[in-house]
Order: sequence, then C-alpha cells, then structure tokens
Amino acid sequence: MLFFKSIASLAALVSLAVASPIESRQSSSATCGSTRYTAAQLRAAANAACQYYQNDDTAGSSTYPHTYNNYEGFDFPVNGPYQEFPVKTSGVYTGGSPGADRVIINTSCQYAGAITHTGASGNNFVGCSGTS
Repeated sequence: MLFFKSIASLAALVSLAVASPIESRQSSSATCGSTRYTAAQLRAAANAACQYYQNDDTAGSSTYPHTYNNYEGFDFPVNGPYQEFPVKTSGVYTGGSPGADRVIINTSCQYAGAITHTGASGNNFVGCSGTS
C-alpha cells in the first residue's frame, strides 16, 4: 500500500510541474509603449507560447511562437535560444494581427522579458519596462 501512495505522490508532483511551464520568476507588470500589461497577462502569453512550442504548433494560421534571434542584444535573465509570442491586453493571442508587443521565453519555457516594436526603428524591438 505504501508503494502505491508513493507512486501517487510522485505522479501528483509530475503533473504540477507539467501544468505550470513558466517559472514564477516574472512577477511584475510591464509597460510597452503606453500599454501596461499585468503579470497575469504576461504569464498567460508566456504559458501559451510554451504550450505551442512544446507541441510544435502555432497560434491559428500564424507563425507564432517563432525564433527570436535577439539582434537588439537584450540582456535577458535566462539563456536562449528564445521564442517570441504576441501579448494582448484582452485574452491570449490565437492568431491574426499580432500587434506590436511580445513576450520572450526560452526553449526551456522560462520567461525572459517583454519587448515591443513601439518606438523602435524599422522592424526592430525596444524593451518594455523591466527588459533591458
């Protein structure tokens, strides 16, 4: 009986680890241009990016998440390689126009930061508050 309880406990721990792929390292909001995102909105976008990435899938008919090469040289708190995924003020991105703002995760599903096209030249990015 003790053996089965140990197995059940181990299974519960594994399910918790799989259920929340994004570390809680990111706990603050971010402002991208004039748009403020709560920690919950950033976490939701990062979790969606992680799920799509782990399933080798994309949001709708879009290409997101996709590789982010960090040509701008941001100093993220986690190592790459990186994936970018749109972040929205209402709901999670499911396809269509991505808007200007992105969350960045690494391929281990760790949150790296938030970036935006707003205020950047061409197709480049600048960091949202908290990303440098």
